[in-house]
Amino acid sequence: MDLEIQRLEDITVLYCEDEQDLREAMEGVLNNFTKKQFVAVNGQEGFELFEKHKDEIDLIITDVNMPKLNGLEMSTKIKEINSEIPIIVATAFSNSEYLLEAIDIGIDKYVLKPINIKKLLSTMTQSLLYHELRDLYRDSLTKLPTRNALLKDLTLQKDTLVALIDIDNFSQLNDLYGEENGDKILVEFSKKLKDFFMERTTIYRVGADKFLLVTKSEDCTVEILEKAVTKFHELIDDVGITIQNDYDNNDNIDVFFNLTTGIALSSDQHAYEYSQRAVQKARKSFLSIIVYDANTSSNVKDFEENLKWIKKLKTGIHDGNFKPYFQPIVTTQTQEIYKYEALIRYVENDGTQIAPFFFLDIAKQAKLFPVIIKIMLLGSIKVIKEKNIQIAVNISYDDILNDNTMNFIYETLEKNPNEAKLIDFELLESEEIKDFNLAALFINKARSYGCRVGVDDFGAGYSNFNMLEALNIDFVKIDGSLIKNIHKLPKQALIVETINEFCKKLGIYTVAEFVSCEEEYNIIKRIGIDKIQGWYFGKAMSAEDI
Repeated sequence: MDLEIQRLEDITVLYCEDEQDLREAMEGVLNNFTKKQFVAVNGQEGFELFEKHKDEIDLIITDVNMPKLNGLEMSTKIKEINSEIPIIVATAFSNSEYLLEAIDIGIDKYVLKPINIKKLLSTMTQSLLYHELRDLYRDSLTKLPTRNALLKDLTLQKDTLVALIDIDNFSQLNDLYGEENGDKILVEFSKKLKDFFMERTTIYRVGADKFLLVTKSEDCTVEILEKAVTKFHELIDDVGITIQNDYDNNDNIDVFFNLTTGIALSSDQHAYEYSQRAVQKARKSFLSIIVYDANTSSNVKDFEENLKWIKKLKTGIHDGNFKPYFQPIVTTQTQEIYKYEALIRYVENDGTQIAPFFFLDIAKQAKLFPVIIKIMLLGSIKVIKEKNIQIAVNISYDDILNDNTMNFIYETLEKNPNEAKLIDFELLESEEIKDFNLAALFINKARSYGCRVGVDDFGAGYSNFNMLEALNIDFVKIDGSLIKNIHKLPKQALIVETINEFCKKLGIYTVAEFVSCEEEYNIIKRIGIDKIQGWYFGKAMSAEDI
């Protein structure tokens, strides 16, 4: 079979013809060459079929002279719904009047009756270019417009109010339910979005688990959109998403997850960019919804702040303003201090402490991260010598990729064998580990010096249960986003319980981060998490205050 014609096997066709013999003959031909066919006996029926199945239909073939609605009238109505859908007109007339009208409507091609099958199939394959272009602008899974469509549409708007809705820890859902069910979750979630927002917004799928709402009405304010998004968050919290179980058609699976949303207003086509910043800020602040108003948040201010920090960081490294502080990690049952985590602080000359939230991302982008881990490791070893305590130090995947950093770490451990036995390394799991073999090599090497290695921030970013077994780690720190308000969110507690049970089966002990109140502590204790860290048990302190 010709390769071009073979491509027709993947398309769905709407065929409209009132002449019975021709319709039946053509239906047989189309059945042999295309995946699926919808057949109508007149233009009105054809239009109704298109309205019902518009997300499935890839191509339309229609006669011109038909009752109720003729082919051109039907095509006009269809083009109002989807101006890009390819339509081929079959007509017994070569009258230029029909052709001119067809061109005005936007008809792609025509074939003359009696229909030459080879010619028709060739004409159909020529229309397949539409699919390649369409896929750039319509998501094949959810049928929503894509990021490409968004960027194109934003050029046509001036004042834009948007909400970027991001499903938290979606990779965990894929791990828990499988990727096929993950796709079902996305489809059902997109339906929830359509049902809730479609009348007031245009909805785009702009990432694997990210959806952008662009408001249609000029009357919609930031406050109105924020209230609507809040209600949608509450809806998802209450009822979640229901998908069908492939293994038991009579059984449905109820899936629960959290959302993070950034709302942004812009008059200069930067709303999407601002909403992304809002989501990032919301995650760092452990908030579910944040509003970023471009009228009060200037790019220029951001750039100036970044440049100021880059200068401060470089000066601070030279002048010793970076110092390790130490937060206690306690045993859950006894509340006795088990070890400390070394946390970087920028200490101003007047003694003011600045948390890494304000500078760590900038330090990483400015390539200053390798210097920071050196400061942390040397500072921790100094404190171990003075206090004889166990200390955990963060290490990133980028550090492992850096030969100079690795050589420094190994040389430092080699020179301090007694202190090395009291060092733990926490591998930041919020960064994607692309090479497990390289990470495993570091873990084994660190263990040869008596160190222990765990995974930090598990449950954020690129969480992967398989990784825990593949890396043969000692402990897992469950991300604070899953611990915050765990006493109010039973579905969140279920996720933490699942992580804990999985780790216990592998012989890995668990640590809960960001425990800030007695209620959270009680839930963590009931679940059986081994260790706890957070303000409820102590803030980060200087070496002198330990």
